[in-house]
Amino acid sequence: MKPLSILFYLCLATTAFARGADRPNILFIIADDQSPFDLKVYDPKSALDTPTLDRLAAAGMVFDGAYQMGAWCGGVCTPSRHMIMSGRTLWHIPDKTKPGRNPLSADPKFVPTELASHTMAAVFNEAGYDTMRTCKRGNSYAAANRQFTTVRDATKRGETDETGSAWHAAQVLEYLQQREASDDRDPFLIYFGFSHPHDTRMGKPELLAKYGAVNHGDKNRLPPANAKQPPLPVNYLPAHPFDNTDMNVRDEVNVSGVWKNRDERTIRNELGREYACSENIDIQISKVLEKLEAMGELDNTYIIYTADHGMAIGRHGLQGKQNLYQHTWRVPFIAKGPGIKPGSRVDGNIYLLDVLATLCALAGVERPETCEGNSFKPVLMGEKNVVRNVLYGGYCGGKKPGMRCVKQGDWKLIRYESADEGVSQTQLFNLAENPNELLIQHHDPKVTAMTGTNPGPHQVNLADDPKHARKLEEMEQQLLTQMRLHDDPYRFTGQPMDAPEPEE
Repeated sequence: MKPLSILFYLCLATTAFARGADRPNILFIIADDQSPFDLKVYDPKSALDTPTLDRLAAAGMVFDGAYQMGAWCGGVCTPSRHMIMSGRTLWHIPDKTKPGRNPLSADPKFVPTELASHTMAAVFNEAGYDTMRTCKRGNSYAAANRQFTTVRDATKRGETDETGSAWHAAQVLEYLQQREASDDRDPFLIYFGFSHPHDTRMGKPELLAKYGAVNHGDKNRLPPANAKQPPLPVNYLPAHPFDNTDMNVRDEVNVSGVWKNRDERTIRNELGREYACSENIDIQISKVLEKLEAMGELDNTYIIYTADHGMAIGRHGLQGKQNLYQHTWRVPFIAKGPGIKPGSRVDGNIYLLDVLATLCALAGVERPETCEGNSFKPVLMGEKNVVRNVLYGGYCGGKKPGMRCVKQGDWKLIRYESADEGVSQTQLFNLAENPNELLIQHHDPKVTAMTGTNPGPHQVNLADDPKHARKLEEMEQQLLTQMRLHDDPYRFTGQPMDAPEPEE
């Protein structure tokens, strides 16, 4: 080989090595069913101890406006994880069944037929990253999950290390040890998912004891009361005040340990179980971060912590994730990594579907053409506070059209409708004045005696208040605009019947 050719190939090799060494690693951590308000970084009064996440927040950025767009089925995890993997919006993703519960899922005009080959792992594989995942099985995007080079999935919701969250951490630790042993210098993307705190919330005995909870399984008895149990949420209700179009979904009637019960003992015990599972997750994350630090990889790794959606557990008299209140529509979201200012806090106004575009931007990887999300790298770098001004959410896993919401600034509108059941309800909240979306039912002396909350007169649903009629009209128009923008295939009474229809 001529000297010039040798020099050329040496330069190529050096450039390739530098590119691999300089590009950041990515650790994407996702819990299953966790309200942001469980965490002290969102509710300083929370009894839940998560020192690892607290340190992560102190070293990085906390998002106060992170959302998952919604669901067209009761298993909210499924569309949420499809959106994360593909970077596409609610009505532009496939379903695991055909025809899908998303009416548009089989129409290539809305959902590309080869979408899986343009999802998170496929994109990063092509860019030279090593990709690995561990998470629960099921209620996810199976075709996208298979794109990871290393897959170690299993549903682990038990109370031991082998049957619980420690198993997921062990998979990541083993993978990192293998990289270390082989001197693997490629950048990595690790999808570090947990099966908890999704029910059944089988907490470890020592953590259950800390939060005064038991792994309750007797449907004919209430769990024991215990002063150590977390207090009731400030927006607790003994029952939701109206049919929200999906009151008989599994999460509302058949979660082991809760079932249809919404009494104080049941809810506080279940919160204790949730907290025990969440603290265990925090412990497992700490092990992985310590390993990355020992390997010298921590400083060059972007770390994201989030959940696939929030959770009610007694808030507004609900138990599950099939609603659009802030405790469930919002998700926890913490990010740390190169260029992110420690101890920073932003609104963000991001969706989980923005993650793929953002990871591509952070890694210098070309985003796929199929990706519809907005990169929030400018927010992470302190250049912007938000990536959008209006947020849309939808849920129609029960009766149709179901629930929709829109948020602009401090104002939020939620509509509920079921033609079959005759349900038609509207809620309007000023979140600056009423952040917990309190209703008139929260003012009941029996409820305030249980929660210790004394709502102000303005902390109610404002939809029927004549003083806010103009704002109501404005938000209803904004909802329609967002439904059109996102190809929502349903319409509410009073809206134009211009919804998109799939091709036969």
